Amino acid sequence: MTFATEVSTSDLTPNLTPVLARDAKARRVAVLKTDRLVLRAPSHADVPAMVALAGDRRVAENTTRIPHPYSAEDAEGFIDSVNRDVGETVFAIELDGALIGMCGIDLRRDGAELGYWLGVPFWGRGYATETARAMIDYAFGKLGHEVLHSGARVSNPASRRVLEKCGFQWTSVQLCRIRAINSAAPIDRFRLDRRLWASLKAWGRERQVA
Repeated sequence: MTFATEVSTSDLTPNLTPVLARDAKARRVAVLKTDRLVLRAPSHADVPAMVALAGDRRVAENTTRIPHPYSAEDAEGFIDSVNRDVGETVFAIELDGALIGMCGIDLRRDGAELGYWLGVPFWGRGYATETARAMIDYAFGKLGHEVLHSGARVSNPASRRVLEKCGFQWTSVQLCRIRAINSAAPIDRFRLDRRLWASLKAWGRERQVA
């Protein structure tokens, strides 16, 4: 079962707190803790790990927005742009003090969208499901969303399985532009509503810690 608890910044990696202070112009983001992971606001200290992980084409081509190649300037620009707008919440995913990926919820035309990516060395270990469940609980339990949407490339069955395990239901296939390949690709679209989430949330409750 996945549980997330809310923690204070004093419980985070010691060298992270000063960086968070330098990024104070960003809207304050909660810190969530699951059995194995910490979800907290991205910081400029994450840039080297972001470049190493998101710079892998296998990661970038399974997202819509990450370019390839992925530079330090791209990472800096991402960090400077997120968690500014109402309705957008982006978390860095941390394992044992090290960045392993990113996740977030943002408002789009058809409602709130859940997205995430993990570095290749962390695939196949259940971290994506653990992250997604904590984010879903936070979106419905704290942010008050009624419906969540998400998607996965049709060539990415592992990501589709994560969404299905979390209760998302397939709705359609859409063509979406993939920045890393400079082209469009078919995306399976999924939907999860509050009523279904409530019936499934025996998987555990997210615990907000900050």
